[in-house]
Amino acid sequence: MKRFLIAGLGNPGEEYANSRHNAGADYIDLLCKKHSLSLENEKQISGAIAKLKTEEYELIFVVPSTYMNESGLCISKSKKFFNLNTEEILVAHDELDLPKSAIRLKESGGHGGHNGLRNIIDHLKGDNTFKRLRIGIGKPEKENNVISYVLKKAPLKDREDLKEQLSNYLNLGEEILIDGWQKTVMKYHTSREEEGNES
Repeated sequence: MKRFLIAGLGNPGEEYANSRHNAGADYIDLLCKKHSLSLENEKQISGAIAKLKTEEYELIFVVPSTYMNESGLCISKSKKFFNLNTEEILVAHDELDLPKSAIRLKESGGHGGHNGLRNIIDHLKGDNTFKRLRIGIGKPEKENNVISYVLKKAPLKDREDLKEQLSNYLNLGEEILIDGWQKTVMKYHTSREEEGNES
């Protein structure tokens, strides 16, 4: 049976709910709502899990219970717990280098200054071949305001716009498992280019 894990990064607790830095965890919440699933704490991976099983595949949704800069603990434990290859993991995370609500798929790469990705790569002993769903949150007007910017809630309209864009990616895991990564990326990136040409 094919298996694929989608992890959404964020910080735990009400204090950080709906903050820009929690865009990845918010994506997992949308996936769980779509499939009427509930995340359940699993101490062995330092996170919470929900599973979507069919006869053909199993999708595993994960949100770390650690803070963002310790995300690697959950991802490395999940990889071992579910006996996965790094390539069978996709990490959804906020991305300062993309405009608000822009979403991009990426096969692998460095951490780009993102503390969660940096910690994941460290815990995977330098293995950066996990896939990414990069969720654009834009940049603050002043570069020295980055920390407060990512930890604050975005304006309601921005959150609604992002939720609308993320809703287009709620079949992503199934499509990766059924159609393969390259075909799935081509589909999403091509459709977005067509939308851009129409506007």
